Amino acid sequence: MFEIISLINFISLNVSAILSFYVYTLSIMPVTRELKKGKKTWKESSRLRILADIIWTLFILNFILSIWFPVKSLNWPISQDYISLFIISITIMVPFLIITFKAVKDAGIETVSTSEDNEMYGGIYNYIRHPQMLGASPLILLICCFLNSLILLIWFSILIVIIVPIVIHFEEKDLLERFGESYKEYRGRTGAIIPKFWKKK
Repeated sequence: MFEIISLINFISLNVSAILSFYVYTLSIMPVTRELKKGKKTWKESSRLRILADIIWTLFILNFILSIWFPVKSLNWPISQDYISLFIISITIMVPFLIITFKAVKDAGIETVSTSEDNEMYGGIYNYIRHPQMLGASPLILLICCFLNSLILLIWFSILIVIIVPIVIHFEEKDLLERFGESYKEYRGRTGAIIPKFWKKK
């Protein structure tokens, strides 16, 4: 029974991760989808954003359950010194948590709902175009370290490297359609996930 629960949880973990990214990507493309389906896509995007958050919550719960239900055949530890790994992981998590909370705060209501009336964000978005990605992606890998799971660390590293650029591509394509030259100029002076410190303001 233990192995069955562990396997189901592992499968759910991976499915919810991929599905949440997919649904989130659909939710950040209201303008692109409006060209095909009309104005209703704005409300649909809001519902998709909420659905993505629900699936993401399931993903986090699967992560937590992995502590008690690891797949034994895939239970490869990152380190035998778990205490040191735990302390290092928690320490590194702090700045990425701060970035994530700051990004959500500055995005405001559009974190969970899209609207034609929303304008381009300020705050941390003046320096980074995708701070939520910058904050959340390392957090996933640090949780893998927290769980001391090498297989999860390798798998989600691969997944993030593949999926994050795809999400950024489709989001920016939609934002260019939405904000036009303003976003083009903004994209030229800011980094996607790393600030362009060398750029003059």
